[in-house]
Amino acid sequence: MLDQLTIKGRLVAAAMKLAAEKPWRDVTLQDIAQTAGVSLLDLRHEFGSKGEVLAAFVRMVDDAVLARAPQRSGTQSTRDAVFEVVMSRFDVLSGYKPALKSITASWPSDPTLLCALIQSQAWMLRAAGVRSEGLEGQVRAMGLGAIYASVFRTWLDDDDAGLARTMAALDRRLRPGERTLQSVDEAVARFCGFVTCCRGAAKSTGSAGSTTNASDAPPAPSV
Repeated sequence: MLDQLTIKGRLVAAAMKLAAEKPWRDVTLQDIAQTAGVSLLDLRHEFGSKGEVLAAFVRMVDDAVLARAPQRSGTQSTRDAVFEVVMSRFDVLSGYKPALKSITASWPSDPTLLCALIQSQAWMLRAAGVRSEGLEGQVRAMGLGAIYASVFRTWLDDDDAGLARTMAALDRRLRPGERTLQSVDEAVARFCGFVTCCRGAAKSTGSAGSTTNASDAPPAPSV
């Protein structure tokens, strides 16, 4: 998943290696560059902070999940499709669990990382064949983010090869989440319909006013 033929890939791989060996808060950019065999100048061209390194890792995971995501069948429910994508993500992350435990313990709040995590939820929805654009898409992404964050903590402590606890936790969280998203979709649809009606009424009123004004106005002078 991490293309170590590139400087960026080597740096991200080095960061995850170091995170697995010691607390993430103790890892420095100098450590990452040295472990990757890269100069600080080259590192600076790629990343400006440890949070940016993690954001790149998140996007690389997104790429791996999207590459393996199957085409959703017409009969598959939204819940089942999202379930498969999230479990696929955990499978991609499986080799990095020690590093992720270290990183999560310090829970960095770098804006670049937070933005990548938010965007990641939208990409997981797309991988599941779920629309993630517009207002309703943002709501769906936030809802999936809350579910994923909760199940992620379970996954970190789930040492079973079959991930039984993780799958059970995800299934429990997705069931009420699916009903909530359906309610949100209905609410957004009603709101959009209301806005469309208001726009139509405004246009009708404007057209009527323009017609009246034109008839009442004095004739234009002839040239």
